[in-house]
Amino acid sequence: MQVESFFEWLGQAFGTVIRFIIEALSSFLGLFGSAFSGFINGMSKALDITPSLLGFLVLIIGLLLLYAAVRALLKRQFIAGLIWLFFGLWLLGGLIS
Repeated sequence: MQVESFFEWLGQAFGTVIRFIIEALSSFLGLFGSAFSGFINGMSKALDITPSLLGFLVLIIGLLLLYAAVRALLKRQFIAGLIWLFFGLWLLGGLIS
């Protein structure tokens, strides 16, 4: 009879520890989720774009095109740099306006 109560107590102790760990991780990851959500909303308001995955994908592609333009211009490839710059500004201009 005492052995059963010991194992019942042990099971409750393990369950309490596991529940504490899960709740702590959930709240910790919730902080990252709310921080990321705030960042996305702030950036979308500043750029006046919709906070959607497609909008941010287009934004990233436009920034990569501008990066490619700067790299090409630094390598003295002026024609390629101007083409990358045109495409990047065209894409970002269409997104923001």
